[in-house]
Amino acid sequence: MSNILFTNARLIDPEAGTDERGALLVEGGRIVAQGHEIGVPDNVEVVDCGGKCLAPGIVDIGVKVGEPGERHKESYKSAGQAAAAGGVTTIVTRPDTNPAIDTPEALEFVTRRAQADTPVNVLPMAALTKGRQGREMTEIGFLLDAGAVAFTDCDHVVANTKVFSRALTYARSLGALVIAHPQEPGLSEGAAATSGKFAALYGLPAVSPMAERMGLDRDIALLEMTGAKYHADQITTARALPALERAKRNGLDITAGTSIHHLTLNELDVSGYRTFFKVKPPLRSEDDRQAVIEAVRTGLIDTISSMHTPQDEESKRLPFEEAASGAVALETLLPAALRLYHAGQLDLPTLFRAMALNPARRLGLASGRLSAGAPADLVLFDPDVPFVLDRFTLRSKSQNTPFDGQRMQGRVLATYVAGQAVYRRD
Repeated sequence: MSNILFTNARLIDPEAGTDERGALLVEGGRIVAQGHEIGVPDNVEVVDCGGKCLAPGIVDIGVKVGEPGERHKESYKSAGQAAAAGGVTTIVTRPDTNPAIDTPEALEFVTRRAQADTPVNVLPMAALTKGRQGREMTEIGFLLDAGAVAFTDCDHVVANTKVFSRALTYARSLGALVIAHPQEPGLSEGAAATSGKFAALYGLPAVSPMAERMGLDRDIALLEMTGAKYHADQITTARALPALERAKRNGLDITAGTSIHHLTLNELDVSGYRTFFKVKPPLRSEDDRQAVIEAVRTGLIDTISSMHTPQDEESKRLPFEEAASGAVALETLLPAALRLYHAGQLDLPTLFRAMALNPARRLGLASGRLSAGAPADLVLFDPDVPFVLDRFTLRSKSQNTPFDGQRMQGRVLATYVAGQAVYRRD
């Protein structure tokens, strides 16, 4: 591992909450020191950052990779390249593959594939129930031993409360983290938009924002009963925020995330039945979007994720109701998040608290910070450079991004994992 001294950097430190000029010294793949004045040791590579931003690499919870079963949509190789180009140094992969990752053997397979093909860190999640069918929980203990960092059925809500409560109880006994998708499944089934005047005008099957509140209320009640470690993958509505705030105030072991698409887009963006804007849960009202941004600012919502969901052209080029949900976002996560910075809504330390520090903390990782001893997982970026996104330049195999053709601001210049450059912009 090379030793590197980053000089003339704008250091974004989410742990200290600071954004100031300085230098950062990396030795043996770990951060050794940061400050305004650091002497140049022997045998060190000096990187002049030119006043650009140096921040902890993004830790992205909830990335979909198509292996096994849908490698034509995304492979570990293409996902790893996209992550590196997007400043994402750790991807936490979902188990909603075909078949689901619900056995130690399946988990070991994807772990080997990731280690062989991916330049960034890959941490796999495993299914909470067998086949993600909500009927019988998986062997959580064996899957933990095989390397699972969390357990989730993704957007398949475990509707059977008894099954879910038993899984939470068992997970608590092992110290395992459960990640859930807070939605009332009956109300949400078949929905393609959020209920309101716009959905009615377009004739789209819709779901009330209250479905998210109802799903979260149920899960919180079960947390009170079981004491499990719980993370809500996507909180996207204002109605759900008071329940989340009460649960945290009452001392429950609960955290929550949201997706970059729900922070930067709203329900009006699906006008013209543009299926690249079809995500799950559906895009919300502008009032909801603003409320969620404020919740990220205050720390009520802990994490921001890409919820990277590759879909091929055949899955998206369908009538809106029939088209697959989801969008790729590994490469667009940072420039999209910088929209909030340029709008004056979130500063850079707050953004990286939600994209790097808090996800790392929730998973018990040492990354996500610039303090001495932390892994040198870093992203160097220019927050101001403008560009027009062309989806055909994305490194993902699937290119279903809602930001195609949009003007963005902010580009990754280099990404480092354990002090090694895994991406440099030409």
